[in-house]
Amino acid sequence: MECTVRWAGSSGMTFIAETGSGHIVTMDGAPEGGGRNLAPRPMEVVLAGTGGCTAYDVVLILRKSQQDVRGCDVTLRSERAEKDPKVFTKIHFHFTVTGRNLKPNLVERAIKLSHEKYCSASIMLEKTAELTHSFEIIDDAVTASATSANA
Repeated sequence: MECTVRWAGSSGMTFIAETGSGHIVTMDGAPEGGGRNLAPRPMEVVLAGTGGCTAYDVVLILRKSQQDVRGCDVTLRSERAEKDPKVFTKIHFHFTVTGRNLKPNLVERAIKLSHEKYCSASIMLEKTAELTHSFEIIDDAVTASATSANA
């Protein structure tokens, strides 16, 4: 895996990353740091990538467990050290998993497997941050039938 990051020019602190798969990610700094607030901060991209990594795992594990998963959102709330290097010190992952007749024990297992075995991003961040998790399940069958009844 490789990635090339280029400074977009001397007028600010915008950087453009091109991933090995040919995708572009733009990052920028805060105005007080010389940025123009045109894109996410690099550490926000790290947090977003971690969310994507673990959500991917959870969906894949639930599908392999024959669960009818139809949606998976994860909200990450983090704290960082006050002094440089301002590493993440705490990250809480809250999963909202939508589907039909999802088994809570299998959702919990999928989250646990992701964070203990498969999600390399969260496993790396665990070296500096306390990671915590919570989840809720939204039964799509209940939502769908309630919507139909109200129509």
